[in-house]
Amino acid sequence: MVARHPLPLDFSLGPFTRHAGLARGLSDKRLRGSDLMIPVRGVRLPRAEASSMMARCGALTLHLPHDTSAFSHATAALLWGLPLPSRLQTASIVHVIVWGGVYPPRVRNVVGHRSASRPRTQRKGGLLLVSPADTWCQLSTQLTELELIQAGDRLLGRPHPLATIAEVDEAVARYGKRRGCRVLRAAREHLRAGSESPKETQLRLKVVAAGFPDHEPNGVIVLRSGRTTHGDLVFRRWKVLLEYDGDHHREDDSQWEKDVDRLNELAANGWLVIRVNKHSAFDSIARQLSEALELRGWSRA
Repeated sequence: MVARHPLPLDFSLGPFTRHAGLARGLSDKRLRGSDLMIPVRGVRLPRAEASSMMARCGALTLHLPHDTSAFSHATAALLWGLPLPSRLQTASIVHVIVWGGVYPPRVRNVVGHRSASRPRTQRKGGLLLVSPADTWCQLSTQLTELELIQAGDRLLGRPHPLATIAEVDEAVARYGKRRGCRVLRAAREHLRAGSESPKETQLRLKVVAAGFPDHEPNGVIVLRSGRTTHGDLVFRRWKVLLEYDGDHHREDDSQWEKDVDRLNELAANGWLVIRVNKHSAFDSIARQLSEALELRGWSRA
């Protein structure tokens, strides 16, 4: 069996055009090799990169018109790191929006959208994407209200917010009365800065719906030692803390050790800490939270 001629290093890591391959000395036969795929006419992509949304978008960029197209909707959301339900977490479908009288590309597994004017865009990894806040608005046609709130909380969340509240409100105003505007506006009312995960958001919404007092998502707590920490849901007035433990808290020994030290110091500073995880029943959480708050003087009346 004849050894396959190796690709230039840059070609082995991402998409390239057939023309560029020929210019670098690759034959047509080599460009039809089984280690390469043709995501769009005239473009080659190493099969090892085929599952990467970034690589697939990079390949499509070589085919799209310059300065009149950007990646949008669920594709932009994935590239920005917004949490999406599993039904939308696929690299096989790419969403593209075009403007300036250009028609969307007719390419397999590409969903095209048209805009009367250029949307707000930003670059990430060399790709032009609809801005995070405007991407969130576009998701209103694809997500439920809860899913939209979870994605919106990530926009404003820790440790690196993707947008400000003002930018979200401006994007909602630009979105206007398009399809999905009602669920979009309903979700906007529930967004809070500081969340770190969709599970935290879901817990926060349940706590609010159950009639508990206002709290701070990932509020800063200053301890007597001078150390600062964050609590998932901080009921500061009553020194009660509701903590959501993800799997990494128990699977990482180093994280577990830090958690124990942190929780001990919180207790020594007078904080009542209620820990929950994905298996916790909300009825039990609500009962324990109610008892802790009432112990500190809160009343539903």
